[in-house]
Amino acid sequence: MPYTLRSHTAAAVRSGKVAPRAVLRRAGARFFGKILKLDAIVTLHALPRLPRPCHPRRPGPPARFAVVLLAVAAALRPDAAPPARAQTSVPDPAPVAGPAGSVYRRSAAPAAVPSAAVPPVAVLPSVAGLPPVAGEPQDAKQAERIVAAALAGLGRVDSISARLRQRVRIGDRVLVGAGRYVQSGQGEDQRYRLESAMKSDTETFEVLEVCDGLFAWSYRRIGPQPAQIERFDVRRVRERLRALEVADDAPISPYLGGLQRTLSLIRDWFRFASVEPAAIDDMPVWTIVGRWNPDSLAAILPDRVEAARRPEGIAPEELPDGMPWCVRLSIGRRDLFPFRIEWLAIPGRRPVAPSPPEAIAVMELYEVRLGEPVDAAAFVYKPAAEDGLLDLTDTHVKALAPLRP
Repeated sequence: MPYTLRSHTAAAVRSGKVAPRAVLRRAGARFFGKILKLDAIVTLHALPRLPRPCHPRRPGPPARFAVVLLAVAAALRPDAAPPARAQTSVPDPAPVAGPAGSVYRRSAAPAAVPSAAVPPVAVLPSVAGLPPVAGEPQDAKQAERIVAAALAGLGRVDSISARLRQRVRIGDRVLVGAGRYVQSGQGEDQRYRLESAMKSDTETFEVLEVCDGLFAWSYRRIGPQPAQIERFDVRRVRERLRALEVADDAPISPYLGGLQRTLSLIRDWFRFASVEPAAIDDMPVWTIVGRWNPDSLAAILPDRVEAARRPEGIAPEELPDGMPWCVRLSIGRRDLFPFRIEWLAIPGRRPVAPSPPEAIAVMELYEVRLGEPVDAAAFVYKPAAEDGLLDLTDTHVKALAPLRP
């Protein structure tokens, strides 16, 4: 890849006195968030970085959670084998602070509301049509049924178009971002595109997830570091799902990426304990709170297995900084669409005093349109840098398992 050096920099490099640092920067041109070109920039100085919890290669789920909010798969996937998917009783979570007491402040921003173009409730399934969850308290049964219905509805709707905004706390910094999510088709014809750019005072990182029907692509650019591009073969994912006896007409997106993957992983790793009626600016929603499944938490924190399996679980002040203690969903009562996802914890360096958990990360979807035509060009993606491309099909296929019933 060609590049040029300023005269004094080139002389210093040629003399051998200094070693250049090469990074990839996105060019200005872009279409639907697709990276059209990556320009090589050579500098003699290290560029500023986010605090260590945001470093992509640092081990541990708390670090991976902080790196890319939308890549919940990386956040909630330990290196150990996936735990059993048993239905586990979850104690009621302690009260959590609302948006006014968290890092997510919406004083000037409009609230997340569905567009007037949202079709009637018949587009998404009814909670009443789902079987009850056995062995759980009544509130937990209702919460589980609502989340399951919301996930099923995302896979059955003809199309989704929504804008999204995020706010994430990493150490003493707050990253603010915006993006878009589009989805079209059902079953094997389903395509999706999720893109987001988040900024702090000094850095930007981008996320792009696209399924074009042949491959599922994942693009990550964290600050000044080179972009990471990953993909896996959709055909082989389908073959694996057939071997696992997953229905042929089942949506494939929950096993690939996008909004459905995010919600399916949340449902896989958390057990929902409570549901309450609420509202987002006069829009009726269900507020549902979930706590870690003990088996999942034990797999992520193998040195805390006994504490993870206690009835009360691990206290929020005992978890590593950046690791969520619970998740809170705001799902529309009219159409069962997940308008807001919040991860709650006690932020700060450990040890930390006990206090009510607050939102350390928020993703909100608004201007939601269901069933409207979507431009097929949104699902076209051609990576500009083949050298950095990683094909993770084998790893992904081996890790696949049926969704929790």
